[in-house]
Amino acid sequence: MDQSPHSRRVPITVVAAVIHNRDRILVTRRFEDVHLGGLWEFPGGKVKRGESMSTALMREVREELDVLVSVGPVLVEEEFSYEDRTVDLHFFDCTLVEGTPRCVGVADLRWVYPSELGRFKMPAGNARLIEKLQQQQT
Repeated sequence: MDQSPHSRRVPITVVAAVIHNRDRILVTRRFEDVHLGGLWEFPGGKVKRGESMSTALMREVREELDVLVSVGPVLVEEEFSYEDRTVDLHFFDCTLVEGTPRCVGVADLRWVYPSELGRFKMPAGNARLIEKLQQQQT
């Protein structure tokens, strides 16, 4: 039986924050020289060995935006395969607790209405979350 390299890959666990400010959601743009460079996304990143998802998400958001968030419930969980890797995505509803987001580990950031998310080129793995956020807005 021929197995493609995709079927043998161990997924990378990734957490992302859906941070609300009234009716808007924070999105960030990836630096050009990284995987999926230049795309917009929800802030977050990889979970390190021995780290809980909520701890990883708070760390990643602090590193990227220099703010503190509280991590709420999971909004969407999905395993998604890109050409070169598989990611186990966990999107969490988050609340900004301390600070004002600024570009520390991201190229840009914007507060957008859910209806505007379609205007931003985002990773394909975000599609289910975007659909859910837009449905909740209506």
